[in-house]
Amino acid sequence: MKDLWRDPDFLKLWAGQSVSQVGSWITLVGLPLTAAQMLKASPLQMGFLSGAGAAAVLLFGLFAGAWADRLRRRPVLIWADLGRAALLSTIPLAAAFGRLTMSHLYVVAAASAALTMFFDVSYQAYLPSLVSPENLLEGNSKLSLSENIAGVVGPGLTGILIQALTAPLAILFDAISFVCSAISVGLIRKQEPRLAPTAAPHIGREIVEGLRASWHQPILRTLLLRSATAALFLGFGSSLYILFAVSELRIGAALLGAVIAVGGCSGVLGALISERLVRRFGFGRTLIVAALLPALASLLPPLAHGPVVLCAAFLAVAQLGDVAWSIYDINVRTLRQAIAPSHVLGRVNSAAHMTFRGVLPAGALLGGAVAEVIGLRAAMFVGAGGFLLSTLWLVFSPVRRLRELPKAATVS
Repeated sequence: MKDLWRDPDFLKLWAGQSVSQVGSWITLVGLPLTAAQMLKASPLQMGFLSGAGAAAVLLFGLFAGAWADRLRRRPVLIWADLGRAALLSTIPLAAAFGRLTMSHLYVVAAASAALTMFFDVSYQAYLPSLVSPENLLEGNSKLSLSENIAGVVGPGLTGILIQALTAPLAILFDAISFVCSAISVGLIRKQEPRLAPTAAPHIGREIVEGLRASWHQPILRTLLLRSATAALFLGFGSSLYILFAVSELRIGAALLGAVIAVGGCSGVLGALISERLVRRFGFGRTLIVAALLPALASLLPPLAHGPVVLCAAFLAVAQLGDVAWSIYDINVRTLRQAIAPSHVLGRVNSAAHMTFRGVLPAGALLGGAVAEVIGLRAAMFVGAGGFLLSTLWLVFSPVRRLRELPKAATVS
C-alpha cells in the first residue's frame, strides 16, 4: 500500500483540485454580484440566473456520465477545465468593453454548470485508475479535505477580491484557477487504462445501462434511494433556513455568516478523521452513524428560541453536524468507486449527481409550499424529520454489514 503523500501523480490531481475549488467560490459569489451590482438585475432575472445552472445539470447530467464511460477520463478533465476558464474569461472582457448583458451571464452559468458536471463525474471515475483500491478512501478523504478548506477560505478571499477589483475582474482569478487545474492534470504521467470499446455505441442504451447498474446492485440502489429521499427533505432547509434565521430568529447577516462558517470548519475536521474512523469501525457503521448525525442536528434549528445569541448557538451546534456530512460523502464516493465496474462508473456517478441535484429543487418548492400552510418553524421540523427517516434506507440494507470495501458488481 503506497502512501499517497509519496504518489506524485495523485498529488498533481489534488493540487489542481485544491486551487480550482478555492477559485470556484469566486464565481459562486461573483456571478450573482455582477448581475445585481453591474446589471441591476431584477429578482426574476436573478432567479433565471440561478436556474440556468440547475437546468444545465438536469439536461446534460446523464449524457455526461455516458461520455465519461466512452472516453478516457483525463482528457475530459483537461478540456472541461479549459472550457470553464475560457467561458469565465469572457465576463471581465465583456465588462471592460461595456458589452456585458444578462443573456451573457445566463449562457456562462449554464455552460459552466454543464462542464462542471462533465468534470465531476469524470474525475470521480478517474480516481480508481490513478490510485490502488486500498488507497481509494485516503484519496477521497484528501480531495474532500480540499473542498472543505475551500469552503472556509473561499468566501473570505472572494470578498477581498471583489471589494478590491470588482466582481467581473475577480472572476478572472477563477478562470486562472481552472487553467492551473488543467496543467496539473496534464502533468500526470500514469497511463489511464483504455476502456473496452462497444460494438455499436448508442447513447440511449448506454444511459439505460448506467441506470440499470445503479439500480440492480443492492448497495448502489440503497445509496440512490437514500440520496433521493434525503434531497427531498433537505430541500426544505435550502429554501427556508436563511428566511427562518432572519425573520423568525432575528439573526443578522454577519452573525449568520459566522454560524455558517462553523459548518465549513466542521467539514474540514470530518475529512481529516474519516479514514481512521473507517479503519476502526468499518464502512457500514461509519456510514450509518455519519448519516444519522447531520439528520439529528437538523432538528436543532427549528428548536431554537429565546435571545438572538441563544438562537445562534442552536444553529452553530447544528452546523457541527457537517463533521459527519463530510465523512458520509467521502464514504459514499468510495463505495461507488469500489462497487461499480469501471466501464459504467461515469454513468453511476452521474445518476447519483442527478438524483440529488434533481430532487433538491423539488424539495425546495415543496418546503416553501408547506411553510405557507403550516409556518416556517413547523415546515423546518417536517424537513428535519424526513431527513432523519431517510437514514432507514441504510439501516435496513446490506450497508450495515459492511466492514471492508466490497468487490465490483456484475452488470447484467
